[in-house]
Amino acid sequence: MDSNDRVRIIELPKICDPRGNLSFIQNGTHIPFDIARVYWIYDVPGGKFRDGHAFRSQHEFIVALSGSFDVVLNNGTDSVRHHLCRSYYGLYVPPMTWRAIDNFSTNSVALVLSSTLYDEADYIRDFNHYKELAGNGR
Repeated sequence: MDSNDRVRIIELPKICDPRGNLSFIQNGTHIPFDIARVYWIYDVPGGKFRDGHAFRSQHEFIVALSGSFDVVLNNGTDSVRHHLCRSYYGLYVPPMTWRAIDNFSTNSVALVLSSTLYDEADYIRDFNHYKELAGNGR
């Protein structure tokens, strides 16, 4: 595994201005993959969570554009919770990492940048199956 393919928080540029701050992401500069798709998660009712899944080949970069939430990652053995609450930080999630999102604050918005177009075949939605695949290094 390349050292660039490890879970990590990435700090984004932040331009401070009395009129309001600005942050940005440039393809090929700030994250370790080319962006093929962008989607966002919003209006999650209080107490609800986004079910977990993993991707066989898709890389993701997740940013809390508004509010806060937790991204819970699991490598098949260990689980780590990352609290995202600043729009100038994002969480890089490499392929074959199980992830779930919970603990959404009111009016939170999760921005997700993806390395692939939507492909249902890339999803692993059963945690036990994921653990089998992760254990075999696939």
